[in-house]
Amino acid sequence: MTAGLNRRNFLHLGAAAGTAALFQRWGLAQAAQAAAPTDRMGQMRAAGTSTPIKTTKLYDNIWLLQGAGGNMAVQTGKDGIILIDSSFSTAVPHIKEAIAAVSNDAPHALINTHWHIDHVDGNEGMHAAGYKVIAHDKTKTRMSVPAEMKLFHMNIPAYPVGALPSTTFADTMKHNHNGDTVEFVHYDPAHTDTDIYIHFQNSDVLHLGDIFFNKSYPFIDEGSGGSIGGTINAAQKSLGLAGDKTKIIPGHGPLGDKADMKAYIDMLSTVRDKVATLKKSGASEQEVIAKKPTADLDAAWAKGGSPDMFIGIVYRTV
Repeated sequence: MTAGLNRRNFLHLGAAAGTAALFQRWGLAQAAQAAAPTDRMGQMRAAGTSTPIKTTKLYDNIWLLQGAGGNMAVQTGKDGIILIDSSFSTAVPHIKEAIAAVSNDAPHALINTHWHIDHVDGNEGMHAAGYKVIAHDKTKTRMSVPAEMKLFHMNIPAYPVGALPSTTFADTMKHNHNGDTVEFVHYDPAHTDTDIYIHFQNSDVLHLGDIFFNKSYPFIDEGSGGSIGGTINAAQKSLGLAGDKTKIIPGHGPLGDKADMKAYIDMLSTVRDKVATLKKSGASEQEVIAKKPTADLDAAWAKGGSPDMFIGIVYRTV
């Protein structure tokens, strides 16, 4: 861990924005403070058990679902239900209850935005409930083998066959479903090398997964191909899809719009440029962190999150 990083603060990333943040949802706050090894998987799944699902209607047949893991979405209709992301395995009963409260349509497909555990851990349970799992090729590849997230000293075992995507794609897929055109598109490596967006074109709803952390500094997984430059490029690509009335679902944080996306890109670009300049001048990672290049942004973006950890990720991937 880089000296000076305030991991406890980062683990509460985004709480002030009104939703539990990535690692707070994963239940890692206590683990970060514990001297002894901690069952982080168990903590994450405990959060899935105890956290209710909040449902927000976005369109006639599209809902945003928010619980212990990453933000989910549901499209309903006679062609069958599409679910985006699956939170933690222990959240599956809550997810099924939330879906049943808005629709009695048959299950159809579960789409994973990327491979991270708070977006795919419920796959096996939702597959057993009748959903076929669709994701990018690399999502299946990463889920099929044990993985390590070094920044958080976290080891993730390979997922069972029932959790793995049964349909994958390399670049794009398009699906006419429930009266809408639904497009899945892979980004170049960004937050990870597995990220996709899902665009409900007629409904004007866009799910960006963890390309977008609304109103907070993001986590970028450098261990699976993520970088600050790739994240900015993906965010800019996403901005080009959005109109003034587009509802944009972030991986974490409240529902957003085009203005929120623009503000997020501006923040990422500003931090990238400041850190790159300092790094080019010869400053070490610790020296850059000590200079506090995000100081004028923290009031708006460090809502429980650690600027130091974000600066470290930017430094290492710029």
